[in-house]
Amino acid sequence: MTKVAVFGAGSWGTAFAVVLANAGNQVSVWGRRESLCEAINTQHENAEYLPGLRLPDAITATHDPAAAADGAEAIVLAVPSQSLRDNLTDWAGVLPNAVPLVSLMKGVELGTTKRMSEVIAELTGAGPERIAVVSGPNLAREIAEGQPAASVVACADEGTAARLQKLCHSPTFRPYTNNDVVGCELGGACKNVIALAVGMAVGLGFGDNARASVITRGLAEIARLGTALGADEHTFSGLAGLGDLVATCSSPLSRNRTFGEKLGQGMAVAEIAGGTRQVAEGVKSCASITELAHHHDVEMPIAEHVTKVVAGEMTPKDMLFSLVSRSAKSERWG
Repeated sequence: MTKVAVFGAGSWGTAFAVVLANAGNQVSVWGRRESLCEAINTQHENAEYLPGLRLPDAITATHDPAAAADGAEAIVLAVPSQSLRDNLTDWAGVLPNAVPLVSLMKGVELGTTKRMSEVIAELTGAGPERIAVVSGPNLAREIAEGQPAASVVACADEGTAARLQKLCHSPTFRPYTNNDVVGCELGGACKNVIALAVGMAVGLGFGDNARASVITRGLAEIARLGTALGADEHTFSGLAGLGDLVATCSSPLSRNRTFGEKLGQGMAVAEIAGGTRQVAEGVKSCASITELAHHHDVEMPIAEHVTKVVAGEMTPKDMLFSLVSRSAKSERWG
């Protein structure tokens, strides 16, 4: 039985551990808090993030990163994106050489504007043939419950992508392979920002026209940035692009969509963040994505406006009407 280590015991890390276990692997989950690890081992439940769901017996948890990584044939990274650098610095001495490093994270690093695969490469020295990304419509609760879902395993090396595809192909989880790491990462990170904007529209009581407009124009923004950074534009019409965007913008299970709703209802960023353990990645990444777009002279008005709302420089209502009232011009993605 293949051992896979999952570093991160949040909702998505735990859900992906379930996928791996259901695919026939032994899974060791690293958790930041010993109490959570003990609960997973004794109660077979992650009550803090996926309450009421019994975890497979093939999943164990530990607070010791060396124990989690020992003997693992793949390392899955599922911590909040803005904490990756600090965590990898701590784990540098225990991660095995030569095994694939798989990112489940959907964010762009503040300060550096680096994608998660770039942070991994910088801190571990791993080449592109070892670094992979899993992205797609990945609402954790549904996947952990065994509801049908599909995703993308992206890696520059086709052999590594195919190997990882087999590791996580379960009866209810269908992974496809892709070599467009840049496109898959940007699709996953940027859709969180668009979901915040859609959530604000919902919170303000606006209807389907507003939501559909934000989703569609958001996809255009993501594709513009992606192609400027060398991604394949076709990626954005697939699972890691449109699929992930639709799920995140449409579902009440989406942390970013829910966070945006509360902003639209008049709550403050600090108030919303203080009321949950869950991390809405778009709240942090909106600023770094906007900065990345500026570096490459890419126009991303939704991301720019969301960044202003999060910074307290604009209200959600003003944001949406400002987007609509912008001067009209001919655009290819209209």
